[in-house]
Amino acid sequence: MRTPEEHLNAIRTRIPQLPHQRLPLHQAMNQVLAYDVHASTDSPRFDNSQMDGFALPRTALNQESTWPVGPIIPAGTDPHTLYPEGLKDCVAPIMTGAKVPAGTAAIVPVEHCHPPQFDAPDIRIPATAANQFIRFQGSDCRQGDILAPAGTVISPVMVGALASQDITEVEVVRRPRLLLCTAGEEIHPVGVEPHDMRGDVSASLPDANGPLLAALAQRFGMEVAGRIHSGDQPEECDQALATALSTTTVDAIITSGGISHGKYEVFKQVFGQCPSAWFGHVAQQPGGPQGLAEYHGIPVISLPGNPISTLVSFRLFVAPALSPQHCPPPQWARLITSSPEITGIVGKEQFRRAHLHHSKAGTEVEILSGPGSHLLISAAHADSLVRIPAGATLHGGDQVRIYPL
Repeated sequence: MRTPEEHLNAIRTRIPQLPHQRLPLHQAMNQVLAYDVHASTDSPRFDNSQMDGFALPRTALNQESTWPVGPIIPAGTDPHTLYPEGLKDCVAPIMTGAKVPAGTAAIVPVEHCHPPQFDAPDIRIPATAANQFIRFQGSDCRQGDILAPAGTVISPVMVGALASQDITEVEVVRRPRLLLCTAGEEIHPVGVEPHDMRGDVSASLPDANGPLLAALAQRFGMEVAGRIHSGDQPEECDQALATALSTTTVDAIITSGGISHGKYEVFKQVFGQCPSAWFGHVAQQPGGPQGLAEYHGIPVISLPGNPISTLVSFRLFVAPALSPQHCPPPQWARLITSSPEITGIVGKEQFRRAHLHHSKAGTEVEILSGPGSHLLISAAHADSLVRIPAGATLHGGDQVRIYPL
C-alpha cells in the first residue's frame, strides 16, 4: 500500500514536460511564465510629479515665500520646451505624472498654496523639504531587473506591470489539457431524463463527478479538452476514448470511478492492460483505490468514484502533479473543534473537509461534516482539507496541516 506522497511521486514521473506558447498579454491572465521577464526600461522612466501642484527650484525650499508662476506642464509634455534653461526664477504648475523640468527640487500640492489655483500670477508656498512628491526615475525598477521569474502565475497586477514596460506578448507554459472520463450505467447527464440500461429508472443518478472534475480543472489552471461518459462495458469505453482522442490532443486522461473491486470496474479493465499499469490502494481515507496507467502513450490517472474521494484525490494528486504553480502547498492552521478529540484511522492518513477562519490570532480551521466519501452536499462550503495523521489524536488548539481547495 502506497503512502499519498509515494503515489504523487509515481504520478509525477509519468507526466511529460508541457510545451511553451506565446500569448498576447491580454490573454495571459493566470498563465505560468516559461522564462524570466526583464524590464526593458527604468520605471518610472523619468522623474515625475506625484501631485497636481507646483515644481519648486532649490532656492524655494525650506521657507515660506512668494513666487511668480511660470507656464503649466501637463502630463505628456516635454518640460524642456517650456523651461529650456530649467527651473530658476519661478515655480512651475505641474500635473500628476508630468515629467519635472530640470532643476526641480520638490513638488508642493496646489491645495497647500495661496491662492490654491494654477492661474494666479504669483503664489505663496509653504516651507517645503527637498524631494517631496517627486517620483524618481528607476525608483520602482531598473532596466534589466527581473520583473517576474519563470514559474510566476500571471496576476492582474502583473499584467499591468508588464504592460507598463510595453510588453505585448509573453511566453508561457501551455495549460495541461485533460480528457475527463466518468463511467457507470446508472449515471445520467445533469438535466437529462434519467435512464438506466439495467431497467431501473429509480436507481439512476445525475452525473456530479463530471462537472466536479471540470470545475477542479479550471480551479487549478488546467484546460478541459474533452469529456466522455462510458457505460460499464470495456468495448464501449474503448470506443468512446478513441472517438474523443481522434479530434483532440491531451496531456493526461483523468478518470473517476471504475477502479475498485466490483464486477463493473470498466476503467480498470481497459487501462489495466497497459504493461506499466498500477491499480492498488493508497493509505488514506477517503480515496483509497487509485490507478495509474498509460493509454496510447497518454498518462492515465484514475481516481475513485465517490464524489468526495474524487475531490480529495484530484487535490492531492492531479493538481500538484500537473499544475503545481496553481496548487498552493500545504499550510498549517490551529484546529478548532467542539469535540473533545478527533481520532485518526490506524494505518491511514485521513483528509477531512474544513473551513478556514482568519483572525488576529492567526489561521484557524474547523472540520465540516463527517468523514463519509459520499457527503458532497455537506462538503460544498469547504475551502480546505485537514490532514489527520494515521492513528493520531487531535484536540482543539493543535496545529494541523491543511490543503487549500
